[in-house]
Amino acid sequence: MKTIYFDYAATTPIDPAVFKSMLPYLKNEFGNASSIHSLGQKAQIAIDKARKQTADFLHCNPEQIIFCGSATEANNIAILGLTKDKPNYHVITSKIEHPSVLNTVKQLNAEVTYLSPASDGVIRVDDVKNAIKENTILISIMYANNEIGTIQPIKEIKELIAKANHKIYFHVDAVQAANYLDCNVKNIDLLTLSGHKIYGPKGIGILYARDIKSLKPIIYGGGQESGLRPGTENVANIVGFGTAISLIKRQKDIKKLRDKIIKEILKIPGAKLNGSLQNRLPNNINVSFKGIEGESLLMLLDQKGIATSTGSACSSKELKPSNVLLALGLEPKETHGSLRITLGRFTTQKEVDYLLKILPLAVKQLRSLSPY
Repeated sequence: MKTIYFDYAATTPIDPAVFKSMLPYLKNEFGNASSIHSLGQKAQIAIDKARKQTADFLHCNPEQIIFCGSATEANNIAILGLTKDKPNYHVITSKIEHPSVLNTVKQLNAEVTYLSPASDGVIRVDDVKNAIKENTILISIMYANNEIGTIQPIKEIKELIAKANHKIYFHVDAVQAANYLDCNVKNIDLLTLSGHKIYGPKGIGILYARDIKSLKPIIYGGGQESGLRPGTENVANIVGFGTAISLIKRQKDIKKLRDKIIKEILKIPGAKLNGSLQNRLPNNINVSFKGIEGESLLMLLDQKGIATSTGSACSSKELKPSNVLLALGLEPKETHGSLRITLGRFTTQKEVDYLLKILPLAVKQLRSLSPY
């Protein structure tokens, strides 16, 4: 049975054009970019091209792009590299950030304010404003949430920070946003992206840094990537990232497919949409079903050839309530009945119709086995 894929927020398939661009650097063009011979220089030229492709997408200078092994690594370099050796400082973030931000912030020797979203999953700008202190040096707020798809008021937070009476760095995890939202980095200090969320390879991410000199290294080695990410460059993956980001186009029809799914799912008794419908990525649906376990629903759908998720792929092996759904005010019991459906470049109307045929039957079957 062919798997029908509805888990694009977890990872995306490699675009054929991306794969084609990578192949030479996995075979004949295998040089080390640090080598001065022709093979090495071909590798360096390929990296330079990918850096420019990334900079063009973000509207910045190529020198401001650092290639990393993942967006998780990029988030670590951004947060730890900025705050390293700083005394008596304060950081603001939210309770719905990706684990690579939340768990990194936990390592800081700092006072941290964790903002709660409103019940719609959106951080309020006034809450950010009220949290700022004289010793606040960093605000880290994601662009779009990986579980519920809610879009955060990045523009308004940028404007707020610009009015502050002291320098505050603004870090944005834009991993889920790149395919669908404007990622111009004007007035943003630090931004992270991931290759495998934009139809590129796994094992590659980027950090944009407005001022490279504001960061200190957290790992040590050679001088690659401005000394912030030492180690021999993964040329094939870097090339793949550059190609993938150059191919990003807004999908005009994906919101129609999403809205159809939401409309039909909400006809199921006890179904509830998690997060704002208005301030939401056009490919994200996160719903809770009263009286069933999301894991059981996921497995039943998988048996029918449909791949979905119950939350963040990075946390799916942890049988704990979603911190994102808890932050919305859901009870732990409610969070366990959630299902995340995310669409992508290759989603078809036929696949959506099949999902909408199977999902209500699966919910009904599971409820027949429970006290609901």
